[in-house]
Amino acid sequence: MIYLDTSVALAHLLTEDRSPPEKLWQDHLISSRLLEYEIWTRIHALKLEGSHADEVRSLLGRIAFIELSPAVLSRALEAFPSPVRTLDALHLASVDFLHKQGQSVELASYDDRMISAARALRFPIYQL
Repeated sequence: MIYLDTSVALAHLLTEDRSPPEKLWQDHLISSRLLEYEIWTRIHALKLEGSHADEVRSLLGRIAFIELSPAVLSRALEAFPSPVRTLDALHLASVDFLHKQGQSVELASYDDRMISAARALRFPIYQL
C-alpha cells in the first residue's frame, strides 16, 4: 500500500517538472482526508477549478482515505525525530497509525523534510 503525500498528488495534477511514475497509480493508494483539502485549496488558489476539477475528482476517487481520528490527532501532538510542519505531522501521524494497525505502507513524497522524518521513524519510502 502506498501512502500518497500531497506533494506527489499536486505534482501529478499540475504537471510539474517532477512527476510520479505511471505505475504508482496502479498500486493501492491511501492518504489522510487532509490530502483532499490540501489539493482543493491549491487548485482554488491557482484558479484552476474549471480546467482541473474533473482530474482532481478522478484522482481523489482512486485513493482510500483515513480520517483524522483522535488516535491520529493525538500522535500528531507528540514529538517527531526531526522538525516537521503541522500538516506534515498530520500525514506522518496517519502513516504511523496505519503501521500500528499492522498495515504495510510506503510513503510517496517529494517533501525532503517529510521523507527525512519518515526515515527516522523507519517508515519505508516509495521510490519515485
